Amino acid sequence: MDVDLIFKIAAVGILVSVLNQVLTRSGRDEQATMTTLAGLVVVLMIVVQKIAELFDLVKTLFNF
Repeated sequence: MDVDLIFKIAAVGILVSVLNQVLTRSGRDEQATMTTLAGLVVVLMIVVQKIAELFDLVKTLFNF
């Protein structure tokens, strides 16, 4: 497992958390929610790509 993947996910989480707090404090709750959802989508896309790579690796390993 690549450590860079963990750092990328952590960086997205920290960025989304800071943006969420700033937007919530300024009274823009809708934008804060959308920012959180966008961060979740970005992280899910990263994870899905890694899972696809894992399936390809298993596929080539067992010659399917």
